[in-house]
Amino acid sequence: MVGAEGEQIGIKPLREALQLAAEANMDLVNVAPTAKPPVCRIMDYGKFRYEQQKKEKEARKNQKIVDLKEVWFRANIEEHDYQVKFRNVVKFLNEGDKVKASVRFRGREITHAAIGQRILERLSKEVAEICNVERAPKLEGRSMIMILAPKSNS
Repeated sequence: MVGAEGEQIGIKPLREALQLAAEANMDLVNVAPTAKPPVCRIMDYGKFRYEQQKKEKEARKNQKIVDLKEVWFRANIEEHDYQVKFRNVVKFLNEGDKVKASVRFRGREITHAAIGQRILERLSKEVAEICNVERAPKLEGRSMIMILAPKSNS
């Protein structure tokens, strides 16, 4: 058994431990039920729960939720359109989001999948210093998909 200030009280029977907790106007909390013998502590359980909830809320507040943003390219994309989409990819990566870069093929364009491969490889080379390629370009149905993840700061 552990006291209210963290001092060791020793092994006590349940009735005596409950009586000590009642005298201190606090609760008897089983902190390690699997230990032999079980470890109990005298504490204000309401205050303890409040502190735990406060810590959990603070931890959730500091979390960054990573979104998956998608940028579509076409097989016959012009240079200016490519640059606009490239800037969007860089912006998303700098915000800490993952980017799914896709080349959509329409009609007979699918026979020239190498063109889409070149577009995605060019994109990965140009953003190599700010991201990692999480999934290499791969043809899925009528589109070629590549996933980029931002480099971690640590």
